[in-house]
Amino acid sequence: MDHVRLGRTNLMVSPVGLGCGGYSRLGMGESKDSSTAEGVVKHALDLGINYFDTARAYGTEEVVGKIVHCQRSEVVISTKTMFRDKGGDYMPAEKLVESLEKSLARMNTDYVDVFSFHGVMPQDLDYCVEEYVPVLQQQIQLGKIRYLGITESFRQDPTHEMLQRAVPVGCFDVAMVGFNFLNSGARDQVFPDCLRHDVGTQVMHAVRRALSNPAVLMQNIEQLISTGEIDKGVVNNDDPLKFLTGHPGVKSVIEAAYRYCRYEPGVSLVLTGTGSVDHLTSNVAALTAPPLPDELMSELDRVFGKVTSVSGD
Repeated sequence: MDHVRLGRTNLMVSPVGLGCGGYSRLGMGESKDSSTAEGVVKHALDLGINYFDTARAYGTEEVVGKIVHCQRSEVVISTKTMFRDKGGDYMPAEKLVESLEKSLARMNTDYVDVFSFHGVMPQDLDYCVEEYVPVLQQQIQLGKIRYLGITESFRQDPTHEMLQRAVPVGCFDVAMVGFNFLNSGARDQVFPDCLRHDVGTQVMHAVRRALSNPAVLMQNIEQLISTGEIDKGVVNNDDPLKFLTGHPGVKSVIEAAYRYCRYEPGVSLVLTGTGSVDHLTSNVAALTAPPLPDELMSELDRVFGKVTSVSGD
């Protein structure tokens, strides 16, 4: 698998990253044991993936650290910290340093490649920049963090209000961005600034419930027709993605969804998460397949191009 530079960092990463959160959490979110999760991480390495995105909140840091420890210099680990306590108040800055130290201990490593604020909302950004960034920059000087990142909450902020403000600030080297063919707003609202400021991007939500479950997709489409974000006349009510699944060059909606994201200008890598080695194999095959044909890209954008209110989750 070819590697690409992650924005302005010196990190060379696979264009496919293993997402260790989401609903599956490497299978641990589906009540599978840690041995299953370890098998998924091992298989990711075998497939050529060198980017692993985890977080304290996912409960998968230990698994990632255990499996990649012997190849630490060859892999890129991204993890995150919460910044509000259980009562919803902002934590003291030293608590974030404490969170970092605990993450390092769980992963049995001396440093993390990308350390991100987890799920920042628009109203949180100024506080994070003013109160937390200087403290974490000290950790960069100490060699415990290589690069600083920020992640949005795509479900609550589907118009990317936070990232539109955060990327130009200049202190974030990497951004986690929600993007899929159901809501492609980041194409205009986020990626141009990421390219301008050379901020690396990891795409999340390339495939979530709406693009893997036909019933959830129909619920989303009905909602979007009611809000006027999808024109009723442009979709087949019985099979709204027939133009996609009926195309000879497309194997499935999931495959098409990954290919849609993979080659978008401004995208450094696309995250895929699963608790199944077979699913991981097929997802990597999709993400390393050629781009979707131009006519399908155009039709997807014609149908869904006005959508800004949903994340596809």
